[in-house]
Amino acid sequence: MSPLDSMPLISHAIQLAIAPVFLLTGIAALLGVMATRLARIIDRARYYEQSWDRMDESARATARVELADLERRRHLASWAINFCTSAALLVCIVISALFVEAFFHADLKWLAGALFVGVMIALIGGLACFLREVYVATHTVRILSAKFRQ
Repeated sequence: MSPLDSMPLISHAIQLAIAPVFLLTGIAALLGVMATRLARIIDRARYYEQSWDRMDESARATARVELADLERRRHLASWAINFCTSAALLVCIVISALFVEAFFHADLKWLAGALFVGVMIALIGGLACFLREVYVATHTVRILSAKFRQ
């Protein structure tokens, strides 16, 4: 096959891969947000770890409660990242399957479809964990507004 004859084949494969690539870009943006939240959770826990010896018993009791909340948030953020990373990997496999189908004339539509369903399930799991982590974060923060009214 001459290079000119293969051009429509290549352009068709690229057209098929465009939508999953945009999905991959969106998942990458979500992963960036989730990783930043996880880093903030870890930074806060390390702060308590470093200042533990300087705390009195009252501060330690407050810190224990917050550390338990941070651990719960860390767990949820980690699962959100795991699910979204799995979704991104599955998108990459979908793109590969589309190219293999186009170049080798293999019938992989069913595989690409099944993988895409897996992408959506993983993305739903990641977003659900992320939503839960945000909920836990907003319902466990303690802002002492009376302190700022004086």
